[in-house]
Amino acid sequence: MTSSSHPRDLRAELETLTTEAFRPELADIDQLPTLEIAKIMNGEDATVPAAVAARLPQIAAAIDAVAQRMGRGGRLVYAGAGTAGRLGVLDASECPPTFDTDPSQVVGLIAGGPGAMVTSVEGAEDSRELAAEDLDALGLTARDTVVGVSASGRTPYAVGAVEHARACGALTVGLSCNADSPLAAAADHGIEIVVGPELLTGSTRLKAGTAQKLVLNMLSTITMIRLGKTYGNLMVDVRASNDKLRARSRRIVALATGAGDEEIERALEATDGEVKNAILTILGGVDGPSAARLLAESDGHLRTALEKAAG
Repeated sequence: MTSSSHPRDLRAELETLTTEAFRPELADIDQLPTLEIAKIMNGEDATVPAAVAARLPQIAAAIDAVAQRMGRGGRLVYAGAGTAGRLGVLDASECPPTFDTDPSQVVGLIAGGPGAMVTSVEGAEDSRELAAEDLDALGLTARDTVVGVSASGRTPYAVGAVEHARACGALTVGLSCNADSPLAAAADHGIEIVVGPELLTGSTRLKAGTAQKLVLNMLSTITMIRLGKTYGNLMVDVRASNDKLRARSRRIVALATGAGDEEIERALEATDGEVKNAILTILGGVDGPSAARLLAESDGHLRTALEKAAG
């Protein structure tokens, strides 16, 4: 249901949130030298990793649950409004080139649709119904995970997405930057990164946005590590879609195998440029088709495939 809170009620609610708190000691910041403002801002930013560190157990538990669902074919869906929504869309859009995921595997939903990435869509964040409609359009199933993202932890679109997803049997994560948030309470896994009041009162694209970016980096990256999308700290599922990535592919094969340029070129040619397969042909001593079969039998985990090739 679209929020119908009275403006005075909403103002009173915002005043209780640490992300909205006013800091009188910074009231004259606009009169300081630029370097001094930059130093203050940098000092503020430096506090964010510690706030994230305080919630690492909750983050890790959420990641293990997400990886379990995705390992069974589920999708990872981010849902948020404004900065939070944009950060979700950003993280989702970077998964295909980094991990060769299908664009449908990690999805970013922003209140108001794609146009809201660059232009504010009035009222969209206040609609729980809109979140439910957006999720229904994806054909959400119990194998999927929905991560609601909201600095305040009260944005109706994010809370509504989590509530609707949970009703569908999907796994839910609520990422907020305030303690005791409705969003975290609504989710299976609540993650509250309490970064405190912003340099500019209520500008949650600052510390809160940075905290959200750090946590989303962890959610997607570590989930992909758990799913076998890496070999050590190498992106062995990188998609070679441009010259830079093709050069990176050769370098990754070299780092993983220690092979020379000619052997690497032969391996990539025999595997249609698939980095993971090329590494397996070199280290496992198998041909291209065998590498593809071993990886398929190993659910894409290169270490498991190497053990099978050696066994």
